Order: sequence, then structure tokens, then C-alpha cells
Amino acid sequence: MRKTIYIITLIISISFSHKSQGQKVMTREQYINTYQGIARSQMEKYGVPASIILAQGMLESGNGNSTLAVKANNHFGIKCHSSWTGPKIYHDDDKKGECFRKYRSPEQSYRDHSEFLRGGRRYAPLFDLAPTDFRGWAMGLKNAGYATDPQYAIKLIRIIEENKLYLLDRGVEIKIESPTKGTGELIDPESFTIDIFKQREVYMRNRIKYIKVKEGDTYQSLTRELELMPWQLAKYNDMERDEKLTIGQEIYIQPKRRKAEPNHPLHVAEEGETMYSISQMYGIRLNSLYQRNRMEAGTEPEEGDKIFLRGRSPKNR
Repeated sequence: MRKTIYIITLIISISFSHKSQGQKVMTREQYINTYQGIARSQMEKYGVPASIILAQGMLESGNGNSTLAVKANNHFGIKCHSSWTGPKIYHDDDKKGECFRKYRSPEQSYRDHSEFLRGGRRYAPLFDLAPTDFRGWAMGLKNAGYATDPQYAIKLIRIIEENKLYLLDRGVEIKIESPTKGTGELIDPESFTIDIFKQREVYMRNRIKYIKVKEGDTYQSLTRELELMPWQLAKYNDMERDEKLTIGQEIYIQPKRRKAEPNHPLHVAEEGETMYSISQMYGIRLNSLYQRNRMEAGTEPEEGDKIFLRGRSPKNR
């Protein structure tokens, strides 16, 4: 009998070990690279410091690896409460089988977190603090009862300081050199993908997320699927609303940036390329691209022209 129990236990142990080895683990560096843009956009819209948002996400979700984050896209451990009417998931926390909010995407979780803080009376005093006072915010969240852990504020502050997340509050992007996967393998930022919506791949370029149009996609269907306002999709891609899409077309689902990444300071135009196609190629806002190159909107480059992607072109070209 003991031998039988031992064999069963061994089989279960081996099965669990294989499952653990096959599961991809997101590192702290990956988490910062992936979600800092969302944290900054939430700060601009709701006034919660980006450093606090990202640190809470990292702490509450175990850098995106917790059960709630993986199964429910809940990165902040927000429970259902009486006002929640959306999907739910039950998970053991302070008590067994507690109700937590379930989201369609991590972005939705980030947005709900900001609205949760902004709309809570007990968090109202925090918005009187300076936007760069992350220590005050961390202590305020603890005192307001966001978490029961007595070390909660200290942990948030440590995460912010160790990873220099306070730079986000000043509008500075955090650039992590050579991010790695859990195995130590280097990640190519151009090919790093995450399946946010469980039905299509989401790619990263210039630290901006984009998708590729599939058969059957329309402007209207994408705005519904991505939970964006019609004007957002148009603005993010410098395109007209209801524009006809083509299969394989790259569509940004976050605002493009004013300049390309450091390793792309210049582009030499090839035959048939337009300022728009170049702006999409590098994730740069079209008006910024025109300004950097001292060109009037609507004009197009000729083959061989140098297009500046970061600095500004000389006055006399």
C-alpha cells in the first residue's frame, strides 16, 4: 500500500514539475517594458502617479504571474464589492473563496484601478499630493486601507526606488537594457508578443502595442473588440475614421510617439514610401515626423532622401 501511495505521489509531482517548466514566467523587466506606457497614460488621464500604478501592478500581480493576473487579468487584486456588475472570479485571499473582478484585458484592469482610486472617497486626499510624491501616495494607500499588509507602503517604495519608476512621474520613459526571459534568453523588442485578448497577437514596436489586421476585421469591429472610441483608433494611426483596412495592415492600439527608438535615428526613403508609411514603420506621429524634417504636411520624400526619426534635419538640406 505504501509503495502504491509513493508511486501516485511521484507521478503527481512529476506532472506538476512539467507543468511548471512549461509555463512562461514574466520577469520584472518584461513587466515594466510592457506596462509602463499604460501606467503613464492612466496618470495623464486620472492623476494617479505612474510609479504608484506600476509598482502596485508589480506587487499585486507578482509581475503579471499571479493566478488573478493570469486567469482574470486582475493586476491590482481589486475585489468585487457591491458596485461591481462585471465578470467575477473566486480566489482565496484574506478569506476562502473571495470574489475578485475579472477583466477582458490587462488594460481594462489598469483603467478600473485608476477609476477605483479616483472615485473612492477614502482616497480623495491623495489627489492633493504632488504628482511626484510617490512616498506620500504609498503611505496614503496603506492608511486608506488598500491592503492589509502592514509593510505595503514600504514594499511599494522599495519597488519604485529599485526600478527608478519615479522617472515615469516626470514624463521620462524607463529604458531597460537587454531585457531577458525567465530562461535568460534575450528578447527582441520587435518580435515580443503577448496575447492580451486571447484571440490575436499583440506586438510591440517603439514600446507601443499594435496588431495586424485579420480577415473579417473592419474599423468598426476593431473599435468594439479593443474597447476604443472610434476617434482613438483614427488618431493613434493618423487615419480617417471608418477607413478600409487591408489584411496584414499594422494598426496601433496606443498613441504613437514623437520620435523613434535610439537605434533608429535615421531612415533612407525607398521608392514608393510615404511619410505616412514611414511613420507607421517606426511608430512615430505623422505631424512629428514632418516637423523633424522641416517638411510641409502632405509633401512626400523622394527615393534616397534622409528622413530624421529622432533629431531635426539641418535647415539647409
